[in-house]
Amino acid sequence: MYDSVMTVLGAGYVGLTTAALFAHAGYTVYLVEPEPRRLKIIKQGRSFFFEEGLDSLVHAAVQAGTLIPTNSYKHSIPKSSIVFSCVGTPDNPDGSSILTHIFAAASEAAALLAPGALYIQKSTVPVGTGQQVEALFAKTQKDITYISNPEFLREGTALVDALRFDRVIAGGRNKKATKKVFTLYQNLEKQRAHIARLAGITLTNSKGNYIATDLPSAELIKVTANAFLALKISFANSIAQLADQVGADVTRVMDAVGADPRIGRSFLNAGRGYGGGCFPKDVSGLIMSGLEYGVNLDIMTAAQELNASMPGYVVEKTRTELGGDLTGQNVTVLGLAFKAGTSDTRRSPGVLIANILAKSGANVTVY
Repeated sequence: MYDSVMTVLGAGYVGLTTAALFAHAGYTVYLVEPEPRRLKIIKQGRSFFFEEGLDSLVHAAVQAGTLIPTNSYKHSIPKSSIVFSCVGTPDNPDGSSILTHIFAAASEAAALLAPGALYIQKSTVPVGTGQQVEALFAKTQKDITYISNPEFLREGTALVDALRFDRVIAGGRNKKATKKVFTLYQNLEKQRAHIARLAGITLTNSKGNYIATDLPSAELIKVTANAFLALKISFANSIAQLADQVGADVTRVMDAVGADPRIGRSFLNAGRGYGGGCFPKDVSGLIMSGLEYGVNLDIMTAAQELNASMPGYVVEKTRTELGGDLTGQNVTVLGLAFKAGTSDTRRSPGVLIANILAKSGANVTVY
């Protein structure tokens, strides 16, 4: 029984999704969330944010008693052989990560974990963080094993991404613990058809890769993947600006460029730029990690600057189309989330565009 009980720390986009999925994969899951409003909503069997299919999973698991929302480490950690850390990692104004919640969660959990427990880090953290947490655990003399298991969930398709994953990364010193992490996801795979039906989502057949690696590599894989995707978006937008000047259709250009299998079409969509809680933070975090170790990632700095310019560029195109003046113009912005399929407005280009329009004298309506 003990091996089938886990705790998930943090009920954000990653934490709540992770908890709901494993609660339908044969595990009893304690979900720790200190924020009262969020906790109340989850206890009612709902998600406090929109993610297709998630409400159905949360409701069924809470009703069945396999998902137990709580605000107490003491009520959950001692009963669990596995702990997933999914707490927030906001960033400082200079782009460096704020790791207060990471270390606070690890410290409080360490005092309550039973010897031999497995602590799995899903939050995106700078390379080197895991070694600091390991040092913290070593002081307890409880033989707590730390594994980095970064998430690759996209908001709007989080359940599909988790059930039909491309890869599961597990990085750490203990090979048995790495295999144990893989077993968790293999058990989830066995139940994915049932979970998909319950969530009302459609899955295509696929076979994900299980990749075992060292701890620093696992930490670097996540931020590098996001930074590269952000780079593709910024690259497409830089070409879009050139296409505007020469009369080319950037969509046709990127369709043809993306047809090259070495490149691929995904994330080459020109537009208002990337936003949300991951790409901006991970690009900044990677730049700061590079500086910490004496490496200047100028290519990522350029991508960051280009992305920041896109909302203004879109508004200027609008101004030109409307005769050079936005004063008194009635303009509607359709969508304030950072992308389709989610309610997340963090660092949304849509919000920035609406604000720039308003400051330019337009009468702005938003949806």
